[in-house]
Amino acid sequence: MRSVSSSRRTRTLLASAAAVLATTTAFGASPALASDDPVDRYVALGDSYASGAGVPDQVDSACTRSNRNYPALVNTALAPTAHKDVTCGGATTVHMTSAQNSSAPPQFDALSSDTDLVTLTIGGNDIGFANIILRCVSLGVFSPAGSPCKNSYTWTGTDQLAATINATAPKIAATLDGIRQRAPRARILVTGYPAILPDDGSNCPSVVSIAKGDAPWLRDTHKRLNTMIATQAAARGAQYVDTYTKSVGHDICKPAGTRWMEPLVTNAAAPFHPNAAGERAMADAVLTAAR
Repeated sequence: MRSVSSSRRTRTLLASAAAVLATTTAFGASPALASDDPVDRYVALGDSYASGAGVPDQVDSACTRSNRNYPALVNTALAPTAHKDVTCGGATTVHMTSAQNSSAPPQFDALSSDTDLVTLTIGGNDIGFANIILRCVSLGVFSPAGSPCKNSYTWTGTDQLAATINATAPKIAATLDGIRQRAPRARILVTGYPAILPDDGSNCPSVVSIAKGDAPWLRDTHKRLNTMIATQAAARGAQYVDTYTKSVGHDICKPAGTRWMEPLVTNAAAPFHPNAAGERAMADAVLTAAR
């Protein structure tokens, strides 16, 4: 997602809900990898949750990419013959086929007909979560006991974020189709986003100014996003990787050493992003699915 680093972009919230297994479609189901089946060519696609924004050490400042992001850890564990990590902070589905900046060509350029494993983390920036967080954190300062952010997105009687998530579904589908077209024999693993806020719907005003009434709505919005991604993965013969369930209890409200997601003031990762432990947890979930 977009990195909120100390001066610019803010985060993506998230959350996942269902782990949906791959199904066979007209595009073909993802081939199964046996536990002893070596990976030859692995390509990692996605946004800042995959790039490891702010996690030391940053090896690509333009894309906020860490050498301890989950693709790097997966690469170490699987030891493929070739590995391309083109994840980039701020990426949307548009950047699969369009350049993101002068040093980040279209991410699909990394794919080839002999790619046999692809990981993908995308969708948070398509729904504008950085702006959502900025709005919710700002409004929460003035109405900490209310639900000012939810009210601002639902005042017309329609939940604008739910509608945006629905509108993003075809973009996720097109991304998966594009991967399949370029890497027809690849196993495609699509991750959801880990929990940022407590799963019980509580907030932590001493850590971040998200209002009491906004916290459960944001949690549900995150889960809606993950469910949409899982649904699109299943419909396109990819495998959804649930990174939310095991992240419960490791949200931004927890103390350092327990949390996998970082709060607004931090030097362990970009705000509202996975820290090194969070990236490790995402890697473990991907490896479990891959094997």
